[in-house]
Amino acid sequence: MAGPVIETSEGADRRRARRYDLSLPIVVQISTKSDPLQRNGQTRDISTRGVYFTMEEELAPGSEFDITLTLPSEVTKGSDVFIRARGRVVRIDRRPGANSERIGVAAVMENYDIVRADSKGF
Repeated sequence: MAGPVIETSEGADRRRARRYDLSLPIVVQISTKSDPLQRNGQTRDISTRGVYFTMEEELAPGSEFDITLTLPSEVTKGSDVFIRARGRVVRIDRRPGANSERIGVAAVMENYDIVRADSKGF
């Protein structure tokens, strides 16, 4: 069964998973033909199916990457939760203004692993 579709002033929203407005630091690992590149970014919102984040480097639509982030205990109402995810860029936003050096990246999460800080093996 499909999730809810939310109407916005710009028309129908195609998202089916609930999004959470979370500003968290993330590490983005970009695969290259030589060595993988690691860059830092900042989430704006996240869901079980996707993430929107900003970073200084530009990624091309269709690019695949890995991200790592931590949901703090204040968000999870328990212990910290570590997330490792594989994603694919679906859209890039360039925003003029004071923060123009940051690029917005909308991505779909293709798979992810969730590990609680109190779990063994992480």
